[in-house]
Amino acid sequence: MTIHPYKLSFITVNYNGLEDTRAFLARIQSISFSFSFEVIVIDNGSLKDEYALLKTEFPFISGCYSTANLGFAGGNNIGIRLSQGDFLYFINNDTLLPMEADAQILAMFAFLEQHPEVGGITPKIKYMEPPDMIQFAGCTPLSKITLRNEQIGYREFEHGQYNHNLQIPYLHGAAMLLPRHVVDQVGPMPEAYFLYYEELDWCCQITKDYQLYYFAEACIYHKESASTGIDSPFKTYYLTRNRLLFAYRNRAGIIRMLSILYLVFVANTSKMCSFILKGKWKHVNSIWSGTRAAFTLFKSK
Repeated sequence: MTIHPYKLSFITVNYNGLEDTRAFLARIQSISFSFSFEVIVIDNGSLKDEYALLKTEFPFISGCYSTANLGFAGGNNIGIRLSQGDFLYFINNDTLLPMEADAQILAMFAFLEQHPEVGGITPKIKYMEPPDMIQFAGCTPLSKITLRNEQIGYREFEHGQYNHNLQIPYLHGAAMLLPRHVVDQVGPMPEAYFLYYEELDWCCQITKDYQLYYFAEACIYHKESASTGIDSPFKTYYLTRNRLLFAYRNRAGIIRMLSILYLVFVANTSKMCSFILKGKWKHVNSIWSGTRAAFTLFKSK
């Protein structure tokens, strides 16, 4: 068995997010961890080499600057290749660990070591603003055809209602802790998505052999959509394209066909009509071009 020099590898991807990543690293630097760790920062095609700037300010980090934006999965996959930890903590650069992170991460280690059937966990995720509002406390499965589900606790205020661990179908991409042997077995994140749905697809591969859990004893604080914007044509394009791609890759037979038909003729058409009524023509074009791009990907496979 390979012995790794670090207990944990933090892996984060930066894209023109210098201030967010700086705050993320400053918080890690301020915490006295009782285990060995490394922090890997992948600068994923920023306009300038922000990794070099961060390395000067935070010499404890490792990583690199990629001149090309390889997407969420591609950036994290570079981090996987560079990492040397027994556990890999994929965590967004627009998050902050709590000051109690040492005890919380130790509890996460213990849970995974005591439950070898578990292949990954996500902590409770809270918004930074407003304080104590929950973003994620688990989720329900995606429906077979419509690909709809619910995030448990979404936009509820924290009062201890989700302080129990829960088996879930998917991890949240903002914070995922996995044992290295699981990543080695399953392989890297699928890079066909570029942005959105790659962690769901990855989780579908993981759950063929392992369980996934929401881990209530740990948390992080998240600024949602800090890099892409909450309502951008860019986001609309990739959500449209990647829902279809996910259906194609993770459904089969008549269910796959029904899911794709629903997404194209019901979900996408409904959203286009809504954007037309609001005069958001760039979003209308994003849905149209995202749908065409998805079918191009189907043909290529």
